Amino acid sequence: MSETLDKKTIFQRIGKNVLKRLKRIGEFLGKLWKHPKGRIGLIVVTILVILAVFAPWIAPYDPYDVTQRAAKGLPPSWQHPLGTTITTGQDILSMLIYGTRVSLLIGVSTGIILAFLGAIMGIMAGYIGGFVDSAIMRVVDVMLVIPTLPLIIVLTGLFGRNYFVIVFVFVAFGWTGLARVVRSLVLVLKNSNYVKAAELAGASRWHIMMRHILPGTSHLLIMNTALTSAGIMVAEAGLSFLGLGDPTAISWGKMLADAQGGGALLFGAWWWIIAPGLGIFFAVFGFMRIGIVMEEIFNPRMKASSGIYKLFKNLNNQYVEEVFASMDERKLLTGDVKPEPAESG
Repeated sequence: MSETLDKKTIFQRIGKNVLKRLKRIGEFLGKLWKHPKGRIGLIVVTILVILAVFAPWIAPYDPYDVTQRAAKGLPPSWQHPLGTTITTGQDILSMLIYGTRVSLLIGVSTGIILAFLGAIMGIMAGYIGGFVDSAIMRVVDVMLVIPTLPLIIVLTGLFGRNYFVIVFVFVAFGWTGLARVVRSLVLVLKNSNYVKAAELAGASRWHIMMRHILPGTSHLLIMNTALTSAGIMVAEAGLSFLGLGDPTAISWGKMLADAQGGGALLFGAWWWIIAPGLGIFFAVFGFMRIGIVMEEIFNPRMKASSGIYKLFKNLNNQYVEEVFASMDERKLLTGDVKPEPAESG
């Protein structure tokens, strides 16, 4: 009887924790939706996710199926809204939809792994300190000076051209910048009262790092994941354009590379170039919008203390007069300008 009660209490606690997390996610998405920039980013990213998940049902043709290919170099029409390729006769709209899968999978997965690895290394370096801090920071210094593009070329030559190698290189060399930022934040958090109380209570280092310090850096990690995902999408498109991507998978960068190799500009097939270019633009645009809005939500002082924001918000004669008055006061205090003598009556 007691075992069944214990199982019930465990499931109840798990359910409560899940509900709390879902509620926080809903509140956070609500904040993003209320922000005009965040609303645009959410709409764009949601559309991309829907296209990636339901690509077989949304795409009019299967670009991987050889039997579903039409005549080569067809211009946009009702049957092929974005035309077909010059070399293989694949439907470009279907390729664009299927390419969303590769871009989102590589961008989001790499962004999440980078956030996790950078957080662990930064928290260990900032909280444990000593030899661990010195060792991690020296590794960071070394990795920051290693060029990634030649390394990717060498690794793809050794292990083959696949996206696993690209993701591995992005993760191996991309966590260093985030680790530095997290470390500087942890140096402040470890002197807070709740961390000191946990240490006095006898909590282990791992428990303190995971349950007390990591939540304090979560806002930075979430924002970094959104911004990093956008950067990784551009980097993946560039590498695929250079021929370093997976030749068997359809991605936006590979579409651009095939368009260049197939002479799209020479034969006037502009639709073959514009389609993947717009896909890359909207994906990066959506994630960048979400990342910028996250930074404003998690750090309201950033926007409130911005001089440019104040200037455009309160641009009037009174505000300009106050700015010049404050400048004159500073000059008087520093002694750069002497006060003018009063006019004698």
